[in-house]
Amino acid sequence: MDSSAVLFLFITGILVIALSYFLDRLWAAAVPARVIYLFIRLPGVVLHECAHVLGCLLTGARVRKLVLFSRDGGSVTYTRPVLPYIGDVVISTAPLFVLPLALSGITWVFVTFLGCAVPAFPATIASPPVLLDLIGAILYTFSDNLLTRFNGWFLLYLYLTLSLVLSVAPSTQDMKNAALGSILLILAGMLVLLSGWEGAISLLDELLRLLGYGFTLGLAYGLVALALSLPLLVWYAAAHRS
Repeated sequence: MDSSAVLFLFITGILVIALSYFLDRLWAAAVPARVIYLFIRLPGVVLHECAHVLGCLLTGARVRKLVLFSRDGGSVTYTRPVLPYIGDVVISTAPLFVLPLALSGITWVFVTFLGCAVPAFPATIASPPVLLDLIGAILYTFSDNLLTRFNGWFLLYLYLTLSLVLSVAPSTQDMKNAALGSILLILAGMLVLLSGWEGAISLLDELLRLLGYGFTLGLAYGLVALALSLPLLVWYAAAHRS
């Protein structure tokens, strides 16, 4: 993976997190009834906490307390992972990868069994033209399922997509927990590149490719959720101007 691809990988990851934070705060502020917002967030919060639990299982941490959903969201309390530093990164950032992959699986179900038309998303976003193609494909998805041939199942698909996207980004506490481990992983990656060891470089390249795929899925579904949120954003902006 060359330097430009790594740069686009980094930018994609930032966009995924920023979209999730922005949309979550938009819906929390603009939806008039708290119960509606909680209903929208329910599937995403539950899966977000399950992703943390999966991270605990993978890193040897023991779950002490699990709250899948409440008025204040969900939470997972766990012991220190067996893998120091790296374990904190895996547990804290697990939703960033698990939820986009779950959305990919949901998309397959809705396309294969429920007749929704959703184009295949690119494996990585390595250039601006690919991003433009992705935006065009998303606009086509809305047009084809709601205007050309209305599919009621697509509304359920949009609900699940929105809910999971709102819960993708790690919380502030998650980011704090993963900060030191993330820095160590970045330094380790730089050392691998400088070492010239082909086997280690090939492994790093594969890890970055998988990371890029997860980020691309997250960005794709984040853009779907953004398109779905545009009417709410316009209404919210107009209400605060008046």
